[in-house]
Amino acid sequence: MNFIITLLVNAGILLGMTYVLPSVRIKNYGTAIVVALVIGLLNATLGWLLRVPLNVVTLGFLSFFVHLIVTAVMIKLADKLFDDFEIAGFLPAVIIALVMAVVGMML
Repeated sequence: MNFIITLLVNAGILLGMTYVLPSVRIKNYGTAIVVALVIGLLNATLGWLLRVPLNVVTLGFLSFFVHLIVTAVMIKLADKLFDDFEIAGFLPAVIIALVMAVVGMML
């Protein structure tokens, strides 16, 4: 149940960021749900493989920033996978990852 709520909230964040950031474009809420699901799956697989070595190198002191950057990379990867989801630049992906992290901590 928690996964579904997180998925729907992240989809809402993605859709909401299209109104805040002009460099983010998403077609509709259905696309946002699918993109949020793919970002979650990418974060759980590839993101984990990237985070573990980076956390070891930084001795875990920068784990929040490592998680933030890896999530932004996964958002950009999802951008490449979907035609109906577009982010121009890396900074908007970092901002979306930051909003997702803050909202995730509040949930």
